[in-house]
Amino acid sequence: MRTHCWVRASASDFTGSIPQPRSGHTAVNIGKSKIVFFGGLVDKKFLNDVTVYDIEKKLWFQPKCTGSGSDGQMGPSPRAFHIAVAIDCHMFIFGGRLGGNRLGDFWVLDTDIWQWSELTSFGDLPSSRDFAAASPVGNRKIVMYGGWDGKKWLSDVNILDTISLEWTELSVSGTLPPPRCGHSVTMIEKRLLVYGGRGGGGPIMGDLWALKGLIEEENEAPGWTQLKLPGQAPSARCGHTITSGGYYLLLFGGHGTGGWLSRYDIYYNDCVVLDRVSVQWTRLPINNDPPAARAYHSMNCAGSRYLLFGGFDGKSTYGDLWWLVPEDDPIAKRLTTYPADVISESNTTTDSQEGHNDVPMMSELHKRLDISISLSNPKPILDEMEDEEFTQLRSIVVGDSSANNIQAVQALRGHWIKSSPQSITLKELSPLLHDYQRLVARHYTKKVGSNLMLMESGFPGNRVYRFYHVKDAAQLRLNDIPNLLAEYRELVSSVSVGADTTVFEA
Repeated sequence: MRTHCWVRASASDFTGSIPQPRSGHTAVNIGKSKIVFFGGLVDKKFLNDVTVYDIEKKLWFQPKCTGSGSDGQMGPSPRAFHIAVAIDCHMFIFGGRLGGNRLGDFWVLDTDIWQWSELTSFGDLPSSRDFAAASPVGNRKIVMYGGWDGKKWLSDVNILDTISLEWTELSVSGTLPPPRCGHSVTMIEKRLLVYGGRGGGGPIMGDLWALKGLIEEENEAPGWTQLKLPGQAPSARCGHTITSGGYYLLLFGGHGTGGWLSRYDIYYNDCVVLDRVSVQWTRLPINNDPPAARAYHSMNCAGSRYLLFGGFDGKSTYGDLWWLVPEDDPIAKRLTTYPADVISESNTTTDSQEGHNDVPMMSELHKRLDISISLSNPKPILDEMEDEEFTQLRSIVVGDSSANNIQAVQALRGHWIKSSPQSITLKELSPLLHDYQRLVARHYTKKVGSNLMLMESGFPGNRVYRFYHVKDAAQLRLNDIPNLLAEYRELVSSVSVGADTTVFEA
């Protein structure tokens, strides 16, 4: 199996406006040409926008959709945790949640003409639900399994014929999987594979089931079989994604244990492969650090690459975009390799913590190098001229005593804009982090002196500033530095130093 690496998407990868942060959305591939994103949730706001990524043109756009439903409103109501399945050029939507209400409406979007149609008069629809999962069966049918109706976990199997637009419930005899929601389903050959989810009574599951009898030509009686495959099976989880990648299925993310979507859950960012040839679980070889752990994200194939977007980690809703690519992909060259001794420190610390990704790598490094960084209560966000660390570093980097304050600030920020992650010294991390937080506060609150706990609920627009609430530079991990620098560069280009002066722009 080929080694892959994670590369954060950059502005040069696309044209157009990317979607705003969200979780619980859907993203479906329309052939090999585009990915259509719909709905989701951010800061308790439910969305119903349609955003498209054109794979060939590397273009993001929001089509002007037409078509109204029974209530006269254009398109489906805002929602999250619904199902979406593509058949040819059509995207079918069912259910989901809006506030505390489970939805049971049924829609189709024609992506050739961007027209919505509500489908209401073709027999009985399945019961209202969210957190169900669905998959296409060939190029005509859709199968939906499970979900949560607000009172109980479901285990029904519903089949949609996209030609007649009729739903039928499949009668399955014999042993049945426990009811569940937040699981994944994937059609492989003649079987529907169901993995994980949250079940009745609350447990998060790690079981794998196969359903036969969905292909009419096979004349098989519908029946479930629990599969116990060899290899490195994923831990129990829900809210993960499973994406088909040729000879294997790729599972990413999700969460396990703890309360439903609580901040005490454990969130994952591992890549586990179900190999269809050897029929066993294995780990996808990855040669660098993954994105932040998350659940209720989307993961889609875009040629030989996978595109990760959004998600939720119990505290933050993400709006970042990541590529998972083979190591020989041209964009893999962007990756910065740390010096061997630093990598060694990182790996040792990770091993001692049994692989948990949230361990601050910098703290141990500071100790080894005998560098003291305070872990005391966080300082308020100060003005540049009042920030002692910033001022001291500024004089070292600039070295020109004739430069005025504004010029010196510009010079230091220009130095960081041009710096590569491996060139940032430990003594620069704390001033860099505080200046990053100062620019975030200035950009969104238009004032300096804001407390670090400000903006707990997230940021407006399509940005997620992951390091705003980091209390001390010692909490940073080595793999945080490239992301911190990338976000810092964006901030510097958009925030003013003072009323009359624009900051350095690269």
